[in-house]
Amino acid sequence: MADTKIKWGIMAAGGIAGQFVADLAYANNAEAFAVGSRSLDKAQAFADKFGISRAYGSYEELLNDPEVDVVYVATPHPYHKENVLSVLRAGKPVLCEKPFTINASELEEIIGYARANKLFLMEAMWTRFLPPIRKVREWLAEGRIGEVRLVKADFGFRVGWDPEGRLLNLKLGGGALLDAGIYPISFASMVLGANPKQVQSTAHLGETGVDEHFSVLLTYENGVTASLNGAVRLAIGNDAYIHGTNGKIRVPNFLSAKTATLYVDGQEAETFTDDREAKGYAFEAEAVGEALRAGLKECEEISLDESLAIMRILDQIRGQWGLRYPSEA
Repeated sequence: MADTKIKWGIMAAGGIAGQFVADLAYANNAEAFAVGSRSLDKAQAFADKFGISRAYGSYEELLNDPEVDVVYVATPHPYHKENVLSVLRAGKPVLCEKPFTINASELEEIIGYARANKLFLMEAMWTRFLPPIRKVREWLAEGRIGEVRLVKADFGFRVGWDPEGRLLNLKLGGGALLDAGIYPISFASMVLGANPKQVQSTAHLGETGVDEHFSVLLTYENGVTASLNGAVRLAIGNDAYIHGTNGKIRVPNFLSAKTATLYVDGQEAETFTDDREAKGYAFEAEAVGEALRAGLKECEEISLDESLAIMRILDQIRGQWGLRYPSEA
């Protein structure tokens, strides 16, 4: 593994898997090596589209390939726990698409297994690895905007009406919180930590029972707050702001950020621009590869403890709405 590109196995052949694999072409230490799907035809079509050398008609066959170094789990999130555990039981490292699982108890189980068996595991919170977000963390570490007092972040879009589609289907873990809301909540966690003193939220539960849009207010020590919104049936601004006592940071379209601007004392002080061609998944793939080559079991940018703390916040929010998924019954 040290001298050659890390061989990625792709579990599932849907849309997010396609975006991830397309970006692997921009990663300097990775290659899309094999794909597994529940249908060989679907796996082969995916492999043909992206130039992947091996296609398997089952996840089991993918996991039994001894040349696969690490597996990216891209199945719908109600299946993440089962799928991640199957990869770990095969002795392979895992990068699991967000949200990691449906709830914290599922995540506790897979983290426990990974740690007990000394296997690499990470949530695919790809935004943490984008160059503009790394620059934001540098500005914060340098104290450029003084004491951070308020974080505002929104991510929402209007999906077409499809009650059986994943985003509006309660059985598939649909709704705004797990699909869209995890991004602003994770952003707030990156800046302020994942242990707020108080969580207050409200949501609109739509016809299918999923949360179509929501608002959350997180309160931390000394009155520091995070105001966060998410939606799947409402197109809202997708920007993030960090306000401090001496200035602010603005990250337009923070989910796939290409720029970040620092303001100090009311004046623009610096703008960081990333002119990458890739969407940005390549950066998290490179980080996983570097961690594997270094013998690490986690990435510091998004630790397992932080992922678990975020999932507990999501559970708390859903509890306030009385929203449960059928798999939790």
